[in-house]
Amino acid sequence: MRRLVLLLLVPLLAGCVNQLAQRQAFLNQLVGHPDSDLVQQLGVPTRTYETDGVKYLAYDESRVQLVPAVPPYGPGPWWAYGGYGGAFPPQVINLACETTFAIAAGVVKSYTLRGNACG
Repeated sequence: MRRLVLLLLVPLLAGCVNQLAQRQAFLNQLVGHPDSDLVQQLGVPTRTYETDGVKYLAYDESRVQLVPAVPPYGPGPWWAYGGYGGAFPPQVINLACETTFAIAAGVVKSYTLRGNACG
């Protein structure tokens, strides 16, 4: 029973780490610095766009997460009788985050985050 409680607590504690707050804390350090510092820290941007004297640098990151299949449960053999339930197919989840920086007069003024994997 104690092992079960520990196994349930570990994922809960791991979920307490706020990745969005960590990302924002890192990105906030870049605001007010020259755009050369931004490129030095994050590399070459995926896209750039300039309008009305404001340059926008976009950084895209993406990954694919695979949720494994759940086998059927119940008396076997499953291929003959089908079991009682379960048997969910694997799921593919596409995760992406776009970070766009606004740069005016060569200085990072702000950033925006967009996507389902930003935090």
